Amino acid sequence: MNNLIETLNWRYAAKRMKGGKIPAEKLDVILKAIQLSPSSAGLQPYTVFVIEDDEMKKKIQKAAFMQPQIVEASHLIVFASWKKITAAHLDDYMKLIAETRGITTDSLEGFKTSLTNGILIRSEEVNAQWAARQAYIALGNALVAAASEQIDATPMEGFDADSLDEILGLNEKDLRSVLIMTLGYRDDENDVLAKAKKVRRPKEELFVTI
Repeated sequence: MNNLIETLNWRYAAKRMKGGKIPAEKLDVILKAIQLSPSSAGLQPYTVFVIEDDEMKKKIQKAAFMQPQIVEASHLIVFASWKKITAAHLDDYMKLIAETRGITTDSLEGFKTSLTNGILIRSEEVNAQWAARQAYIALGNALVAAASEQIDATPMEGFDADSLDEILGLNEKDLRSVLIMTLGYRDDENDVLAKAKKVRRPKEELFVTI
């Protein structure tokens, strides 16, 4: 069987973790996968918080309805999307492209105009929802990367976003929390799902070939 498929069969959303820090080199792989994630236009309209402080985990656990894996995890990854997309964001992006590729910003005017006409004309709420969807793409990359390193990763939407935003001071940064991912090691003894068979819809129902 393909190693990737075996890896994805191994992973599951751990409901309990047994503590212990994951190695720095494995964390770096996961963070690099997030950094390399695709996003619409390559803009990456989100900021990612990497939380390892135990006291901060306890605060976040209260905003996440006391789910145990929040404090049992080695690290929490919080994906916070931009509340709005501004002309300044596009200017910064053009400068980054120019610096990275050794070209002038003038040569990117066509691309910048396309983004301006396609993004800035939309409402702030539409763009905020769009930005949040981009964070989900990064989450997908992170889950696969974690599994490839034999690190358990649990995606979580079960939290009070307003409370988490306050804890992390996101409002002042024009950010809003959209996702949490815990990283650590599954607790086989206390997690009833640790040895459960993975349940997925059969191929015949899931895929439609046209």
